[in-house]
Amino acid sequence: MYSIRYSVSGGLFLSLLFLFSFNALAQTKVKGYVKDSKTKTPIEFVNVFFPETSIGTTTNEKGYFEIESPNQQNKIKISSIGHRSVVLKIRPEGEQTVEVSLVEEEHSLNEVVVKPPKVRYRNKDNPAVELIRQVVAHKAENRSESNDYVEYESYEKIELALQNTPEKLKRNRLFRSFKFMVDNIDTTTLPDKALMPIYLEERITQNYYRKKGNKTKRIIKGEKKVNFGEYLDNAGLNTYLKHIYQDIDIYDNNITVMTNQFLSPIATLAPTFYQFFIVDTIEENNTKLVGLSFYPRNKTDMLFQGRMYITIDGRYAVQKVTMTVNRNINLNWVRDLDINLDFVRANDWKYHLIRSELKTDFGLSEKRTGGIYGKRVVSLRDLAINEPHPDKFYNDDAEVVEQNATTRTDDFWNTARHDSLTVAEQRTYSNIESLTNSKSFKRVAEIATLLLAGYKHASPYVEIGPANTFYSYNPVEGFRLRLGGRTTPNLSKRITLETYAAHGFKDRKWKYYLGGSYSFTHRSIFEFPSRVLRANYQEDTKIPGQELQFVQEDNVLLSIKRGVNDKWLYNKIYVIDYLHELRNHFSVRLGYKNWQQEPAGQLKYTRESNIPNSPEIVPDLTTSELVVELRWAPNEEFYQGKLYRIPMPNRYPIFTLRGIAGLKGFLNGQSNYQNITANIYKRLYLSQLGYSDVVLEGGTVLGTVPFPLLAIHRANQTYSLQLQSYNLMNFLEFVSDHYASLVIDHCFNGFIFNKIPIIKKTRLREFVNLKVLYGGIRAENLPANNKSLLTFPTYSDGRQATYSLEENPYIEGSVGIGNILNFFRVDLVKRFTYLDNPHVSGLGLRMRFKFDF
Repeated sequence: MYSIRYSVSGGLFLSLLFLFSFNALAQTKVKGYVKDSKTKTPIEFVNVFFPETSIGTTTNEKGYFEIESPNQQNKIKISSIGHRSVVLKIRPEGEQTVEVSLVEEEHSLNEVVVKPPKVRYRNKDNPAVELIRQVVAHKAENRSESNDYVEYESYEKIELALQNTPEKLKRNRLFRSFKFMVDNIDTTTLPDKALMPIYLEERITQNYYRKKGNKTKRIIKGEKKVNFGEYLDNAGLNTYLKHIYQDIDIYDNNITVMTNQFLSPIATLAPTFYQFFIVDTIEENNTKLVGLSFYPRNKTDMLFQGRMYITIDGRYAVQKVTMTVNRNINLNWVRDLDINLDFVRANDWKYHLIRSELKTDFGLSEKRTGGIYGKRVVSLRDLAINEPHPDKFYNDDAEVVEQNATTRTDDFWNTARHDSLTVAEQRTYSNIESLTNSKSFKRVAEIATLLLAGYKHASPYVEIGPANTFYSYNPVEGFRLRLGGRTTPNLSKRITLETYAAHGFKDRKWKYYLGGSYSFTHRSIFEFPSRVLRANYQEDTKIPGQELQFVQEDNVLLSIKRGVNDKWLYNKIYVIDYLHELRNHFSVRLGYKNWQQEPAGQLKYTRESNIPNSPEIVPDLTTSELVVELRWAPNEEFYQGKLYRIPMPNRYPIFTLRGIAGLKGFLNGQSNYQNITANIYKRLYLSQLGYSDVVLEGGTVLGTVPFPLLAIHRANQTYSLQLQSYNLMNFLEFVSDHYASLVIDHCFNGFIFNKIPIIKKTRLREFVNLKVLYGGIRAENLPANNKSLLTFPTYSDGRQATYSLEENPYIEGSVGIGNILNFFRVDLVKRFTYLDNPHVSGLGLRMRFKFDF
């Protein structure tokens, strides 16, 4: 057993701060452009580095580079395949900008110019590829996780800033009234650009790893971030930023960046998708390093390009990585992306990640100068190897937040930060606080909240909405007007009240809802993990079998439906339930539901009577149910909205088990039955082939019940694409008392279109979808065998409208084109079975709207 620890004595902090400041002034920083001497066009992927060091970078599509060293350097070397290398003398101190013209390599013989023949790139007998294969073979032993125990402190900083030319940023209409924001513009970070910081988040964490059981634990010692107040869900924003700025592990086969998976340049399949070139050999700290450049074979694939340094001491470890992405890849909103990874060798002779930096340039288009600059920096120190703690320490909560973590003083942060903040960064916290307290900002935020979330503040304690439900139409109610609202956390964080009233001008009936929630965590009911008691009463209409994801059913955009849509319900529902969530993302929901459903429109509840051709009319049906739901979603991430949580898919599955018991005779319940449903969701990442969302579901209903209490399969007669519903199935078309289903939705992420010359410029993405549903009804639940049951519904022409799935499974599939205008997906859906049922469509177009990178 041995241990290694790196630390800095707190007593030397002021002295080190002085030395750091002195060295910062003495460091060498070079910016510049590289172009072809003959064509004067920028050269991309040029290697720029300080000789005899591992500090290097590559030029972007504009030929621009930026390189800096904490130590003084007096020259840089610039090299590119097919051009003569250049060694340029520079000033050893300060910042400077250079322009370099590279001359194309030529060979002269008897005044005849001969260009070297283009040799086809091959993996065979390629020393660069052989080196990469050695790196791949040694990946497992070079990971930090190959040690029994690892411990370190990390400092994480995420920042966002508006970017534009200095003149345009200063003239921005939104900030004319806020001189303190305009005065805090940074013009030193990006060439010819100015940055106005709008978000900053910092976190100090002590991290622990134990190889046995793959246990991880982190203790958050300090956390500080910008607060936009009630107008923005700060916790949701923080979660989303962590979702798009994930940790980058070069040793993983696939690296997630901006919600997309990129193949690592040292993945097992890297030689198939990348080209590798040896460009440099250096010696640093008595270790020989080889510099490798890597480029995608296909510039449109989700791959990196850049440079890495590999040790050739027999361990073949990565010592440094600088990489970016090609501007031609199918990635939305990102104009530029740079990743820098630095590793340091510890006494275990392994190279451990010591600093990770991800910089992004977001914008609507390449041509526009305005956009958002994002940066995430993670630095590690106080690395300890194989210093174990008791087993109980690792088995306790995986994440612990120290009691005063969010209220740390400035003195704590000045000492704890691994890197000091710039002047512009230091002012971000106070500037945003002043901004959110201003009246003009509140007016703009109110409008944005109304447009994006659908709510408008009527007072600090009540908000009105959602706006997209104010008006809608359906064949039972006709034109429908609705007005609703809810209380805000300003009134109470524990108690939330919500209500609405709606009126249909055709049926002339009022509908309403009244509900309340009580949070036992003394936080908002939407803040994870929650412990919430809910109770509500609702009188409203509903379509049997319609289940929409994250959309209100009376949304005005869904008023138009295909086919015959005349079977509705008037519902009276009492609900009380308790939700208990644990930090490990296991949750339990216990509840009671009393539901009186009255058929509406052309839907009639009837059963056979003793009088021929004169069925007995059943005015309504009442159920009294106990509900238990168990859900486990390990490592789940979600964005908390005004009305719901939107899960952000990751590689972990979600398991849901629900049990319902109907109680006959209890509060007017008319049936005894048990309904059990199990659901498993998993996103499968297939590297360059994209990803698949897979849903397996099965259920059974035990007992003899009328058809409204069977499983009414989720149908969709709107023109929106619903991934968890059957888009060409009619409402109430199929019911079952036992069923199993499979849904697969696959996105190729442009893998096919990116290889078609003209289409690849559109950045469209390919989708395929398959849905298979098996089911059936036992003999005792078929109305033909049991005259006491309700008969299946019929259409106005007398034809049967509801069926079982006894003969064949219901199957539908679709092919789609996504990323249209960066937002839209359009699918051509085909139904393969039960095409003889009345009023069905064999083909249909469906559309979906989604923001994604």
